[in-house]
Amino acid sequence: MSHAILDFLGQVMSSPWLYAALFALAVLDGFFPVVPAETGVITAAVFAASGQTNLALVILVAALGAFAGDHISYLIGNKSAGRLREKKAMVWARNALAERGGLVLVVARYIPGGRTATTLTMGAVRHPLRSFSFFDAIAAGSWGLYSGLIGYFGGMAFENDPIKGLLLGLGIAVSITVVVEAVRWVRKRRATQASPERLPADTSL
Repeated sequence: MSHAILDFLGQVMSSPWLYAALFALAVLDGFFPVVPAETGVITAAVFAASGQTNLALVILVAALGAFAGDHISYLIGNKSAGRLREKKAMVWARNALAERGGLVLVVARYIPGGRTATTLTMGAVRHPLRSFSFFDAIAAGSWGLYSGLIGYFGGMAFENDPIKGLLLGLGIAVSITVVVEAVRWVRKRRATQASPERLPADTSL
């Protein structure tokens, strides 16, 4: 079974359409986050360790696709401002944007569901496009590099067994996501506990 999977992945990695497919996945992931773009990038990068794919090209097309997809999401938010502003995820993104500015876009790139909520919200609140593009270039570039290197080092660790390298790369990515979410949950809980409870004003005479 593993040999069949390996043969299939080998054929996919050697396809001339691989980089176009990675670009398309990254674009779609910008506004349709169930698309497994990160998994695709990590997988392609695993095979770069054995020379079957080009790591620099994998990172480049992933970053460019993410950048394009985020801008599509921004435009969708811009056109749908009225319907989006009161959704829970959008309220979170708007508050984070007010607190941290464009930097929140870089942070949100690594938060499940946070990226799309943030890009949509930045469009909905008419955040300046030049500022959005600047921070998104940092976010998309760092994501492409992060995903590519995770896969590449996983492939290097198991150069003769790409399946194990892929599992290692995906495991690292999931672990980082879990840690980020845990830190966010702890910080949110501490902030909630630290906030003084508001008591009703005494209106008695």
